[in-house]
Amino acid sequence: MRSAHPQGSSQALAGKIAEWLTFDNMHHQWLLLAACFWVLFMFMVASKFITLTFKDPDAYSAKQDFLFLTAVPDVGRSPGETHFPEELKPTGKMLVEPLVYAQRLELMRNVCREDALRNLSHTAVSKFVLDRIFVCDKHKILFCQTPKVGNTQWKKVLIVLNGAFPSIEEIPENVVHDHEKNGLPRLSSFSDAEIQKRLKTYFKFFIVRDPFERLISAFKDKFVHNPRFEPWYKHEIAPGIIRKYRRNRTETRGIQFEDFVRYLGDPNHRWLDLQFGDHIIHWVTYVELCAPCEITYSVVGHHETLEDDAPHILREAGIDHLVSYPTIPLGITAYNRTKVERYFLGISKRDIRRLYARFEGDFKLFGYQKPEFLLN
Repeated sequence: MRSAHPQGSSQALAGKIAEWLTFDNMHHQWLLLAACFWVLFMFMVASKFITLTFKDPDAYSAKQDFLFLTAVPDVGRSPGETHFPEELKPTGKMLVEPLVYAQRLELMRNVCREDALRNLSHTAVSKFVLDRIFVCDKHKILFCQTPKVGNTQWKKVLIVLNGAFPSIEEIPENVVHDHEKNGLPRLSSFSDAEIQKRLKTYFKFFIVRDPFERLISAFKDKFVHNPRFEPWYKHEIAPGIIRKYRRNRTETRGIQFEDFVRYLGDPNHRWLDLQFGDHIIHWVTYVELCAPCEITYSVVGHHETLEDDAPHILREAGIDHLVSYPTIPLGITAYNRTKVERYFLGISKRDIRRLYARFEGDFKLFGYQKPEFLLN
């Protein structure tokens, strides 16, 4: 009878061990399952964030090579040639010295004074220009919209500053460009006296990018990807361009970049512009949009160096403690020379030169180099 007790104890102990091992194994399985669910949840959150931030082609439109900084004139070179000082040459690092922002403004002022470029650098401060400038009275800021250079994100910043929404993440995408709901008044909505007061006293800025790359972005967005809520680009504007500028009348394909280039480079393009109305804001010059020689801007940001320029603009405007510019994936705003060359491949030099002749003011005012394929 005594020998049965140890044997029973051994069996009970073995059962306990087996039960513990089973529980421990199940515990590990549950931990593993919980970890999988956590990874899946974080992936869904990240995907949602990326979709909200970057689904608008106007926000960040292209994967590109690396950056152009602003060029400054060099004594001893030909008048039409610009030169990058060693400290300002592209290095592959997104570092912009504070001096660069002052040099950009100085370059712009110098080009504005060149009589030879006057027709390409000056424009009247018309209602068309005032319609492009959005107002934040609360913080005394004016922002001139230059489509295809990340304007959607800047609009979100101003919408939050104006108090329409508490944070950028809470702004519905369909509200950003709805000017009846986004709480962003245009400068044109004020009286002449109020307009002049704001132009003289408010912080003013706008953003630019390489002019030809911007045109490629506009073409892709409006005529290739063509959002469903903007059918007029594909069904009204594109046919108008094709009818006037397509050389091969037997060609039945939709609008090609070559057609677009001929339209923009035509000295008589304005008669079509009038038919297209305000839709032309996506491809007219920065001069026509923002009147940089008539309005004294506080900062000119460059899309290619936006990682540095966005925080600088927020600091200069005194709002960096109130709002942040949405995160920019590294390199996404850098200039893509290969893409530009590919789009212009096969287009006649005559058509490209005519296009450059129209946008030369933008190239010179903001220090962008003349494309190499036009130098040969």
